Amino acid sequence: MTTEPQHTPRRGVAKPATPRPPNAPERSPALRREHRRRSVFAYLTLSPTLAIVGLLMAYPLYVAIDLSLRGGQISDLLNLEQNPLTLDNYGDVLTDPGLVSDIVRSIVYTLGVVIPAFALGLGLAVLLNKAFPGRRIIRPLVLLPWAVPGVVVSAAFAWMFDASYGVVNYLLRTVGVIDGNVAWLVDSDTAMFAVILPTIWKYYPFFVLVLLAQLQSVPKELYEAARVDGASPLRQFTHVTWPAVRTAASLAIVITGIGVFREFDFIFPLTGGGPNDATQTLAIRIYNEAFQFFEMGTAAALGIVTMAICGALLKAAGRSVRREFG
Repeated sequence: MTTEPQHTPRRGVAKPATPRPPNAPERSPALRREHRRRSVFAYLTLSPTLAIVGLLMAYPLYVAIDLSLRGGQISDLLNLEQNPLTLDNYGDVLTDPGLVSDIVRSIVYTLGVVIPAFALGLGLAVLLNKAFPGRRIIRPLVLLPWAVPGVVVSAAFAWMFDASYGVVNYLLRTVGVIDGNVAWLVDSDTAMFAVILPTIWKYYPFFVLVLLAQLQSVPKELYEAARVDGASPLRQFTHVTWPAVRTAASLAIVITGIGVFREFDFIFPLTGGGPNDATQTLAIRIYNEAFQFFEMGTAAALGIVTMAICGALLKAAGRSVRREFG
């Protein structure tokens, strides 16, 4: 007599258990508790620093936003609540036809600095990565401009670009490029170039430092193998050097671009935003609104708009940086 197998009714089909990796160690409850304690200790250790940094960032931002929303003539920053809340400052800023021109000049200034500074920094980094006599002396000299304050750089270039006795006019006359002196800082056609050049001189060492540090980590065997395979110097650069520095280069370009977009130290001492607003970027416009026209609310609103533009540019550039980091 055969017995039929009895099947118990099931309400549903159980999901199969997820297989564990073959060599994955199982975490014991004690190990999990230890990991949790370490995480809590790390957050408790960092919390004072995070609180201080957050306060230093949040409170000025709150004051700037509050100031941008206050109407009327602001004469006492300690008693802002006496002024009514309004969006008139943002309306004045966003409807001003000069805002687009200021943004365009800021972008032109930023691209005019970042692109040549990066090209110069990359070339010098590749050169300084090679062994040659005097490299230890040349390396600190190349990085020296980064340590010079921007105001000092502006004063030096103001003398160099002087229309009467500047060394730039003298050199250009000597080689026959120009016939007479050029008023670099008071001519609308040359003023932007005159403020871009010292900014390049100030910022290119940052690219040299970042890219040279990245090149130092590239194994020399890769270049030797490329030379054995008959690769030209250009192919060595495109297949060995550039892939090694591409991620660091993207990050350095983003950081420098945001810094240059809001740069003030070079433009104001050299031209003050002139002539005829030829070099008036957003940073110069904010200063003029606050300390020449005493429109603190408008200046604060313009600062918030500038911060929003920088945030949008940073978000757009951050996508490419995240792709580089994988």
